[in-house]
Amino acid sequence: MELGFLGLGQMGAAIAERLQAAGHALHVHDPNPAAMVPFLERGATGHAGPTAVADSAALVFACLPNGKVSQAVAPLVAQGGKVRLYVEMSTIGSPALEQVRQAVAARGIALADCPISGGPTGARAGTLTMLCAAAPEVRAELVPLLRQVGRTVFELGDRPGQAQLMKLVNNLVNAANMATAFEALVLGAKGGLDPDQMVAMMNVSTGQNSAMLTKVPNSVLTGRFNHGAKLTTMVKDVDLGLAEAEALGVPMWVHRQVGTLWRLAEQQGLGEQDFTNLIKLMEGWAGVEVRSRAKPD
Repeated sequence: MELGFLGLGQMGAAIAERLQAAGHALHVHDPNPAAMVPFLERGATGHAGPTAVADSAALVFACLPNGKVSQAVAPLVAQGGKVRLYVEMSTIGSPALEQVRQAVAARGIALADCPISGGPTGARAGTLTMLCAAAPEVRAELVPLLRQVGRTVFELGDRPGQAQLMKLVNNLVNAANMATAFEALVLGAKGGLDPDQMVAMMNVSTGQNSAMLTKVPNSVLTGRFNHGAKLTTMVKDVDLGLAEAEALGVPMWVHRQVGTLWRLAEQQGLGEQDFTNLIKLMEGWAGVEVRSRAKPD
């Protein structure tokens, strides 16, 4: 198929790589021309803007940094002469997604709400979790493509916005897991426990969670801090999740406190760094580091 793809940042590039590797001809645009170069070298067609991409492909994917950008791009896509299905893969929350839907629906273009979970590493490995909320006929067309990108696809109903909500529920849990795991590990390290042993014990016990299974052993204990997502992105997602809760009248006592911690880390200058750097804030307060004592191979 000829597919359009807008946004070739960390996540977008990794997803577009999967689609290109599956044999699809890509029409791409990114505000950073350098981001397009690897795709052009592999045969993709570069375009000067979103409208040009939407003039060239009937199905256009977008993976953009925030709701403000998504809302600015959607009317430009709607001006395209060929596009008939717009796939919003960005995590932007329900209100912003509704603005995107209205912009494209005014030109008779269908919208699929398709945020993803798993990070750039998961995208390149083909292990992403794909979420999709769209009309049944749209899902029938799109799900086979999503299976070429990720390992698991969850169809979340006919109404765009449901996939956004599911992604934010997931990310609220992820943010809380990281915050509590990091805080507890700092406590253990301050008391003299071996960080490797703490992680090994919890990963076969009731303290197991996604932070302890992957982020801590791969990015914290090693000191690499390279999981692949910026801390400021997590702040955005937590804030979006809390906004959804407020709109639905759901009290969020724990997650509001978690959000305060993530925002504090951003204010301390960690926003553009990998989100596993959150632990450094707690390490600084306690005067201890959570790093492996084992000598590297």
